[in-house]
Amino acid sequence: MKHIFEAGTDLTKPTLVLFHGTGGTESSLISLGKFISPDSSILSVRGNVIENGMPRFFRRLAEGVFDIEDLILRTKEVYEFLNDAAEQYSLDRNNFVAVGYSNGANIAGSLLFHYEQAFKGAILHHPMVPIRNIALPDQSGIPVFIGAGENDPICSSDETEELQKLLSGAGADIHVHWENYGHQLTRTEADAAAQWFKEHFTP
Repeated sequence: MKHIFEAGTDLTKPTLVLFHGTGGTESSLISLGKFISPDSSILSVRGNVIENGMPRFFRRLAEGVFDIEDLILRTKEVYEFLNDAAEQYSLDRNNFVAVGYSNGANIAGSLLFHYEQAFKGAILHHPMVPIRNIALPDQSGIPVFIGAGENDPICSSDETEELQKLLSGAGADIHVHWENYGHQLTRTEADAAAQWFKEHFTP
């Protein structure tokens, strides 16, 4: 997978794995990653699916309707890439924290829905429920930040609350931060994510 890796100045800090939204690239969230944890290594990934010329991490059938077969395939693809990248760059695979926005938050969420040791933690900006009617792996103690919009036209508040319930049911420690700016990722939401990260991953 196309990606950017930048070694951090503090290798004890979690490596941030960045997942862009629809139409983004591996460069899109690097400034956000550095804002959240300036000392962390960054592994920023580009989705392998193209929709109307725009990179994504998996196909969809319509707005808000996921191609579940492709989602499962691409989730496995990303999981295997992360394992390979950890080996390639001599990273601790158990010290990865996901940071995703929109489509990128959905693929990160899907990894949590499918794999027990996908991430040490996750920051999901405006995610949806990636897949329903499956048994989630044990995510006990995994901290997850969800940034959501009360008036998000793409991801309703009901969707956010369902995702919170499903991940909490698998044992994850969920914090939901609500904004009122639709599907936008605002500076105040980024501030909240950075503060949450500091509280959970700074000794």
